[in-house]
Amino acid sequence: LHTDMDRGDGHTKYMLEGEGVGSVFVIDGNTGNIHVTKSLDREEKDEYRLIATAIDQETGLALEPSSEFIIRVQDINDNPPVFPSEPYIAMVPEMANIGTAPEGAEK
Repeated sequence: LHTDMDRGDGHTKYMLEGEGVGSVFVIDGNTGNIHVTKSLDREEKDEYRLIATAIDQETGLALEPSSEFIIRVQDINDNPPVFPSEPYIAMVPEMANIGTAPEGAEK
């Protein structure tokens, strides 16, 4: 996060509001750098809405309109595969189309 109004003289303070601020997201009030404090899991929460504001520390007024950020968490396969019986044997024909279910596999 950065505003062109920040002259680098320490008069600009960056603030962040929204769900997860302070626990999941933190902002360096001097630089505007936003950091994530822990891994995000789409199964817990798939979207965060944050509002960032640059404020003049002398006047307490916003230097420009606040910006809204939407953080969309993408899903990764973080669960190992589970097979109902061991060993699991299935066959896929050569040159099969993508998405073809293996022969003998449960659907």
